[in-house]
Amino acid sequence: MKFQIEDVTVYFPYEHIYPEQYHYMLDLKRALDSSPSGSGAGHCLLEMPTGTGKTVALLSLILSYSLSKSPSLKLLYCTRTVHEMEKTLAELKHLLPHLPPSSSHRLLALGLSSRKNLCVNPSVIGTSSATTRDSVDSGCRRLTASWVRARAAEDPSVPTCSFFENYERVSAAEAVLLPPGVYTLEDLRGFGRVKGWCPYFLARHMIRLANVVVYSYQYLLDPKVAGVISREMQRECVVVFDEAHNIDNVCIEALSVSIRKQTLDGASRNLSRIAQEIERFEAQDAGRLRAEYNRLVEGLAQRGNLPISDTWLANPALPDDILKEAVPGNIRRAERFLAVLRRLVQYLKGRLQAERVETEGPVAFVASVRSQAGIDEKTLKFCYDRLHSLMLTLEITDTDEFLHIQTVCDFATLVGTYTRGFSIIIEPFDERMPHIPDPVLQLSCHDASLAIKPVFDRFQSVIITSGTLSPIDLYPRLLNFNPVISRSFTMSLTRDCICPMILTRGSDQLPVSTKFDMRSDPGVVRNYGRLLLEMVAAVPDGIVCFFVSYSYMDGIVNSWNEMGILQDIMQHKLVFIETQDVVETTLALDNYRKACDCGRGAVFFSVARGKVAEGIDFDRHYGRLVIMFGVPFQYTLSRILLSRLEYLRETFQIKEGDFLTFDALRQAAQCVGRVIRSKADYGMMIFADKRYAVYTRHDKRSKLPGWILSHLHDAHLNLSTDMALHIAREFLRKMAQPYNKAGVGGKKTLLSQEDLEKMGEGNVEMF
Repeated sequence: MKFQIEDVTVYFPYEHIYPEQYHYMLDLKRALDSSPSGSGAGHCLLEMPTGTGKTVALLSLILSYSLSKSPSLKLLYCTRTVHEMEKTLAELKHLLPHLPPSSSHRLLALGLSSRKNLCVNPSVIGTSSATTRDSVDSGCRRLTASWVRARAAEDPSVPTCSFFENYERVSAAEAVLLPPGVYTLEDLRGFGRVKGWCPYFLARHMIRLANVVVYSYQYLLDPKVAGVISREMQRECVVVFDEAHNIDNVCIEALSVSIRKQTLDGASRNLSRIAQEIERFEAQDAGRLRAEYNRLVEGLAQRGNLPISDTWLANPALPDDILKEAVPGNIRRAERFLAVLRRLVQYLKGRLQAERVETEGPVAFVASVRSQAGIDEKTLKFCYDRLHSLMLTLEITDTDEFLHIQTVCDFATLVGTYTRGFSIIIEPFDERMPHIPDPVLQLSCHDASLAIKPVFDRFQSVIITSGTLSPIDLYPRLLNFNPVISRSFTMSLTRDCICPMILTRGSDQLPVSTKFDMRSDPGVVRNYGRLLLEMVAAVPDGIVCFFVSYSYMDGIVNSWNEMGILQDIMQHKLVFIETQDVVETTLALDNYRKACDCGRGAVFFSVARGKVAEGIDFDRHYGRLVIMFGVPFQYTLSRILLSRLEYLRETFQIKEGDFLTFDALRQAAQCVGRVIRSKADYGMMIFADKRYAVYTRHDKRSKLPGWILSHLHDAHLNLSTDMALHIAREFLRKMAQPYNKAGVGGKKTLLSQEDLEKMGEGNVEMF
């Protein structure tokens, strides 16, 4: 399908388009238009219902816009998981044949992930220990570091990576490495095996030349990663953050550091190992240490000229102008730098022995470090880069063994750089388990705008989009930017295939809630169990249940087991449970799907802030009903959360209650949204807590996404278990009837090219 949106010819890979996709493209195009090169103002917030083709609408419009108006425009598409990255690239492969031949034959699109997902060298990924990203990174460096390769040139017995060597030879000859096309991670690995080239370094090189790059949020939001991967991206980029409802949390995590006793013990061992290496170098090659000293006098700007195989994670905070400064004199010599780090580690060990919770800002903490350990602010600021320089000089390749001292230096640099937006919180134990000593020192970032500000400043358009951004007006305040367009779309449907319900009480008319003073009440637990029991008897196929936390899920499942409710549920359907172990959860999900496929039916117990709530779809028969047991508030006694709430109130005038409710309801909406993944699908959503009735009153209608609220009828707002069961049966009976997928009259939900032409003339209403 080919149609016009104002002055842009849009190439769309399907014969029909949803009205909301057309609206979405229209707003997206206006956002791109509002950012002429150099203005950097074309940022927008767009909430699009799940299952309405958001990804293909984004890709079609942005690539078509590039062809029509800005050939140099590049798309950086950020996803949260590898699974979402692969889905995006698959959609792009489907779109490619529908673009004009002259452009499709030149288009290069690829995904970029860590070495762990791209490495094809059996000696690195074939070992049992190479199960983590850090261990694969370290295994790669042992074979590709510049000094290892230099030794191998003199002594062929020194092991190197044949894939990297082959890539380097081709790269040095400036041969075209990747022909045009769309490359998933599997495509890159396959291409690398056939050619004998390293897929990871090949992808790292080609992202500068690609038209579309699909990678993780961290590649733009985490300064340590972005400084290495995305440093050379040009300004003419459209950045898309997909599924961005939790983007503020991603920004905060990128600038937060936790230090425990194990971290400091490991850092002490790291420092002893580094001291041994320094002694060895002084005996064998003292000239390298002298050369490093002279280089540090001139500044740190030379780090950008490192070989690609030696690149380290970038500084977590320092702007480029500080990198040109000379490193402070007291840490230029390697021995003195180690002495400073030993004093810092010793100081942190002393702080971890606190007997009560301590909270202070960066300024007070740095003053304490200066008075007690003799380390000033500027020295702290340069710790991360000074460690990087020293480890390169000492030719250390097993970097995974030095993660502890890297964490300490990461902490030092952040606390020495920022004077506001952070808190240092020392807790001797977790308040939920006060009998278990577990001291932790946390540098907690409260200001999400710190991490995302460079992205807004640098690129001409940033698109933040998801199915659950409501209330959408809070994001500009949390991220401190002014979107040119902020819009929430509803779903156009020919039938009411979404059935949300608010359940406030059980069949015995007792209210249900996970409020702290009610959650352990046997009556509430029993009513929740009877709700599920009634539903498993009436609803076919798969049912997904979300609980507010792992501990609450464990407690309520144990209670149901003691009451005999769990055994009754298993008479109807098999039960599978998400755990904090990824392998166990993956296995449970696979078996859950098998039970649904064979007609046995199943129930999946999950957690609102777990892995399943974020990235797993329960479409079609895998999810005919989702029950949200309670309101998934964060743990409100968390010191980190309390400090962040105080910062948001003082800096952005966001009230504590408003933020907590916003955060809980976007999480609840994300959970229930798992059940509907297309317009041909259908499913029910039960919000089982009396507090939801308050959030859906007319004065608070914006708390849940509009596409859910538009189907939440007044008759579904204050239900008991038996009323919800009656509505569920009626809904399933209605969904069993045939329906017209395209819609009729002015209510069309599938628009043809002819419809779009009429709409362009203003003859037909969209909805």
